[in-house]
Amino acid sequence: QVQLVESGGGLVQAGGSLRLSCAASGGTFSSLSMGWFRQAPGKEREFVATISRSFGSTYYADPVKGRFTISRDNAKNTVYLQMNSLKPEDTAVYFCAASLQFWSRSSNTYNYWGQGTQVTVSS
Repeated sequence: QVQLVESGGGLVQAGGSLRLSCAASGGTFSSLSMGWFRQAPGKEREFVATISRSFGSTYYADPVKGRFTISRDNAKNTVYLQMNSLKPEDTAVYFCAASLQFWSRSSNTYNYWGQGTQVTVSS
């Protein structure tokens, strides 16, 4: 059983930056594809970014492309989401997820989820 714990959320002004971290335990981290999703109030959960387990290939949702960067440190069992040039519409609860299979933008692919961390961007 894989456990995921996110951290790094908070309140930031528009144009600012935050780095989210997700620490994994209970599994072989290097064998997991990892993803970040977010859910704003009254909206469905949406894909943000994903990183493959093997070569660290990445894929981003269009709204965050060029502003967010996903990365992983297999030695620390941690995946990161660096968020720059934040906008009020980035306000959401951000979730880390792990997949035993391939990397994907579909939430159905992911087997394990963290509890989420709140990101609030003020205008």
